[in-house]
Amino acid sequence: MSFTASATTLAGRNGHVKSETGVVDLDLAMPKPDGSPGKPGATNPEELFASGYSACFGSAVIAVAGAEKLRPEQVSITADVTLLTENNDFRLAVVLKAHIEGLEASEAERIVHKAHEVCPYSKATRNNIKVELEIV
Repeated sequence: MSFTASATTLAGRNGHVKSETGVVDLDLAMPKPDGSPGKPGATNPEELFASGYSACFGSAVIAVAGAEKLRPEQVSITADVTLLTENNDFRLAVVLKAHIEGLEASEAERIVHKAHEVCPYSKATRNNIKVELEIV
């Protein structure tokens, strides 16, 4: 099985992005220096990446737990994606915060680390950007 998602952006970070399906249809704007939105109602690539990574990682946690016959009551993943800039060098860093109800702390930690091995976003970022895992 394979799946391809397609989106087109016009005018980069201060433009507009629309997915082929039309479900994503958003204005983009550079955040202000204080990190607040650059334009009301607009998003940015880091927020979109955080949304995708948190959803994908959450599914990986659920799949790994299920493979181990564990049934967490609830899985919540927050992805903090930071755009780091230094001397015109731009990099991303991610902190994945996992809240897993219904598992012992040691089980949750083991599941999160295994999920990091199988999640497609984690595979894509491995040895490329800093990704930290936290159990909250």
